[in-house]
Amino acid sequence: ADYRSILSISDEAARVRALDEHLSTRSYVQGYTLSQADVDVFRQLSALPADSRLLHVARWFRHIEALLGCPCDKGEACGPQASKGRRVQPKWSPPAGTEPCKLRLYNSLTRNKDVFIPQDGKKVTWYCCGPTVYDASHMGHARSYISFDILRRVLKDYFQYDVFYCMNITDIDDKIIRRARQNYLFAQYREQRPPATQLLEDVRAALKPFSVKLSETTDPGKKQMLERIQHTVEVATGPLDQAVLAGLSEEEINSRAETLLEEAKDLLSDWLDSTCGSEVDDNSIFSQLPKFWEGEFHRDMEALNVLPPDALTRVSEYVPEIVNFVQKIVDNGYGYASNGSVYFDTMKFASSEKHSYGKLVPEAVGDQTALQEGEGDLSVSADRLSEKRSPNDFALWKASKPGEPSWPCPWGKGRPGWHIECSAMAGTLLGASMDIHGGGFDLRFPHHDNELAQSEAYFENDCWVRYFLHTGHLTIAGCKMSKSLKNFITIKDALKKHSARQLRLAFLMHSWKDTLDYSSNTMESALQYEKFMNEFFLNVKDVLRAPVDITGQFEKWEDAETELNKNFYDKKRAVHEALCDNVDTRTVMEEMRALVSQCNLYMAARKAARRRPNRALLESVAVYLTHMLKIFGAIEEESSLGFPVGGSKTSLNLESTVMPYLQVLSEFREGVRKIAREKKVPEVLQLSDALRDDILPELGVRFEDHEGLPTVVKLVDRETLLREREEKKRVEEEKRKKKEEAARRKREQEAAKLARMKIPPGEMFLSESDKYSKFDENGLPTHDTEGRELSKGLSKRLRKLYEAQERLHEEYLQMVQDGS
Repeated sequence: ADYRSILSISDEAARVRALDEHLSTRSYVQGYTLSQADVDVFRQLSALPADSRLLHVARWFRHIEALLGCPCDKGEACGPQASKGRRVQPKWSPPAGTEPCKLRLYNSLTRNKDVFIPQDGKKVTWYCCGPTVYDASHMGHARSYISFDILRRVLKDYFQYDVFYCMNITDIDDKIIRRARQNYLFAQYREQRPPATQLLEDVRAALKPFSVKLSETTDPGKKQMLERIQHTVEVATGPLDQAVLAGLSEEEINSRAETLLEEAKDLLSDWLDSTCGSEVDDNSIFSQLPKFWEGEFHRDMEALNVLPPDALTRVSEYVPEIVNFVQKIVDNGYGYASNGSVYFDTMKFASSEKHSYGKLVPEAVGDQTALQEGEGDLSVSADRLSEKRSPNDFALWKASKPGEPSWPCPWGKGRPGWHIECSAMAGTLLGASMDIHGGGFDLRFPHHDNELAQSEAYFENDCWVRYFLHTGHLTIAGCKMSKSLKNFITIKDALKKHSARQLRLAFLMHSWKDTLDYSSNTMESALQYEKFMNEFFLNVKDVLRAPVDITGQFEKWEDAETELNKNFYDKKRAVHEALCDNVDTRTVMEEMRALVSQCNLYMAARKAARRRPNRALLESVAVYLTHMLKIFGAIEEESSLGFPVGGSKTSLNLESTVMPYLQVLSEFREGVRKIAREKKVPEVLQLSDALRDDILPELGVRFEDHEGLPTVVKLVDRETLLREREEKKRVEEEKRKKKEEAARRKREQEAAKLARMKIPPGEMFLSESDKYSKFDENGLPTHDTEGRELSKGLSKRLRKLYEAQERLHEEYLQMVQDGS
């Protein structure tokens, strides 16, 4: 009402005075709520009142002007010069920005790179198929578990997902049962110490079914392995047979029997199992073998710096859960009991509208070879196959035969099928749907397709796994790894030749989903990459060790630094894009190599100009690269920069402890060398070189001398330095030999030339009677051996040779005259 009366005053000066009087009664700055009436009155004013006595109007005007802009713009913000009052900020527009890169993973369910979207925010549930523990872990296992370890670390430490990682141990399986029985029966047989004649008789008995098996084998690799076993046994049988016939000493016979026992172990184990395996009825026999090899597997994974799973499940510990899982599948109508076993009804499942069978490899459905391999060697007999409604059905629960472990269940004593193990254990821990399931490429069918079917039959859903990841195969020098090809490499064998870091770098330099060839060339590339990166880290550490005051560590950036920094950020962006693209570590490693190459060029240019490189910039690059290598698991210890020195898990930080002493030694040596050069004392210089080349490498220390610059001190792995020293000696020896060979050839050439010089020109053609028959008075040929006169062209060429020899001979005579 007050404002309406104020607005009704026609004279503006009077209206402003009335407004000032009204505002004097109100708090209009602190906590003032702007009303529509305020806006209406404000719009009636053309500008800030000029009368300085109108204090309340002036404050009120500036307050509203700051919120709305000046009244002349009818609600639009004024520029800084729009009024004589308070200036206001111009309108701000946000940057357009760029679309953030999204993580995509190659999903075997779609055979495409799909955007990764976890089901529950940043939490990721992940199940990985673990090993069947009946033998030593090999490089095929390393291929899968190192690759998944890299993926897991990237998702957890780079993309910051909260990963819950589960893995199983298969400790109930046809392979384990057979191997456990064989080991047990052979150990018993050996303890009985059979007489030589009995041993020979048993070996011949074992060779009969073995020969049949050999003749029926069609796989070339397996056939070759069996032929090798047969040949080895036959070769070992001969000496024992001869010793028994010749009546040699008991000691000699026992020695030869021991040799045959060792060579015929596989043959006899298989034979004993086929004849006595059904008599093994102690369940503990079947648990000892997997327990031992599980321990070896965990030790191998630790040696490879593979992170342990968050949860580990063993089949033997989940039998009750597996029985309940099978029962519900039967209750849901997708399983049926037959002769004490329970099978999955693939036809019933596939015909259901809400289910699909063979999601991963639909083209393999019906492949009986693959299906029977998935059922296990002990489960593909004719009677077992006849229990199925369809050849494509697979066992959920197997009725145990004599000589097999068993557990009680509603269908009689039995044991779990292979495929059901993972479904029951993963379902128990992760529920009806998980984000990621991982395994080797060869597990896609039938194992993973059957896992999907029985799990979705249990949960009555169609989404048990959202993303299925499969690591690629591993070949050995281009061939499939096989004992028959003698290229079977255990993880322990591989670690004897290369470090865990070198193996991991080799894996990082290849795509996780493609075939990786483990060969000398592959490992040499990894070794060179490690050396390349390590030299960069060592050079940066040397730059950072140079003493500077606290302000001196910040230097002016010039064009070189600006350009390098731009490249640094370009490479970081490229690395991020590569990781988003199916965790493409191969591209990441190349981008990191390129970044180091650019830094090396920058440091070389600074060195040539006798200038120190920018330490802060190089440190930023080195710290970033260290961080990425830590994420990948290639740097396992606590290291602030580069590869740690002193081996893994050392409590002592070797570098920070010894480097001050080495720096003092380096400076002392440099001072001694300077004096020795000035005083011309070569013996001291030789001792200084011996310290650098012979003594310090034995301690893992490298001194690098550079003309006009301080000596660079580096801590390097002792074996690496010794290899470098041997390589240097080899190169120097080759140079020496080449030099000697060049000198020898030069001497021979000079001797040959001297011999030619001694020949007078008139005699040089006379010895060539097989070419010429007549000569003139100077000794030049005129006719060939058939008496024909030589052509003008040939005569001309011969004269040129004659004149050249004439000059040579005159030179020789001059040398004789001079006494040289």
